[in-house]
Amino acid sequence: MTISYNKLWKLLIDKKLSKADLRKNADIAPNTMTKLDGMNRFRC
Repeated sequence: MTISYNKLWKLLIDKKLSKADLRKNADIAPNTMTKLDGMNRFRC
């Protein structure tokens, strides 16, 4: 199964939020956010 974060990034743009805002609001570690940002698609 392939997972894509493109819809998430588009939603952030639509809501005028940055990836840093998402990270802070969701209490995501910076390292985890970097991994999400670096991968547009990956297989489970």
